[in-house]
Amino acid sequence: MNPEEIYICEDVERLDTFLATKLEQTRSQIAQLIKLDAVFVDEKLVSRPGVKLKAGQKVRVVFPKAKEERAQKVAFDVTVLYEDDDVLVINKPSGVTVHPAPSVKEATLVDWLKHKGIRLSNISGEERHGIVHRLDKGTSGAMVIAKNNKAHEFLSQQLQDKSMGRYYLAIITPPLKDSLTTVEKNIGRSSHNRLKMTVTESGKYAKTMFKELLLSEDEKSQLIACKLFTGRTHQIRVHLESLSRHIIGDHIYATSPKADKSERILLHAYLIYFIHPTSKETLHFVAPVDSEMMEYAHKKFNTENLNEIIDAGNITQCFTSDL
Repeated sequence: MNPEEIYICEDVERLDTFLATKLEQTRSQIAQLIKLDAVFVDEKLVSRPGVKLKAGQKVRVVFPKAKEERAQKVAFDVTVLYEDDDVLVINKPSGVTVHPAPSVKEATLVDWLKHKGIRLSNISGEERHGIVHRLDKGTSGAMVIAKNNKAHEFLSQQLQDKSMGRYYLAIITPPLKDSLTTVEKNIGRSSHNRLKMTVTESGKYAKTMFKELLLSEDEKSQLIACKLFTGRTHQIRVHLESLSRHIIGDHIYATSPKADKSERILLHAYLIYFIHPTSKETLHFVAPVDSEMMEYAHKKFNTENLNEIIDAGNITQCFTSDL
């Protein structure tokens, strides 16, 4: 059997009835396939057998063996910063996609979580097991993951009311003009490039603050801290682009990516804080910067006082004193 099959629906028909005929299986067997996140309609994951298909719609079935093979490719490990019955806080490696999608062939963070047998919430569906918020594939750093639905709802609410906070470190070029820069510009999907987001009046409100931390020895690049007040896709990268700045290694938003001598985007989710779902205590976690980003910093910057500069207390104070 092929790892996946694609069928085009010719008439209005229930999904399970359509696939039962095509695959010569019972409707209950088709329902099991759907439970395994194996069925997509027009590349959207389907969760219900009774979905009504329209003429011309594409149905793709990824057979479980193929999904198992992807899970078996989990060749990376993830540092756990904290774990209890409600939450898991991790330091996501750069290069790891957070959750499965039709276009993702390699193992994901969700695959790693399942591989480890970690009990997770399912409030957002199987393909987003426990994922409260995401990081781009190239971005490393702190993520909080919900281990049950009650925790997931509580943490999601904190994203909405801004009681969950996130601070990032980035290395950009050219340096910012001011010590502290605030950007409040709406963000939406680019009409010219579907991979990009852009500043647009019709987009959703977004606010980011940028704080200079350290200038490179050649004064061409700069280590900065970023505070998110909203959580839009590519927010830091888009707001920097609006200032004619970009992150080293960013091959989507950079104006001249070939000049960047970094295999990965030098953006790291450094500090996260949130209220614990059960204890209601405010917890803070720092995700240590990985070796690749640190090596770049040591090559370009005088890092003698780097530990003091990126001390979590200093980072948060940089912003609270100016709010």
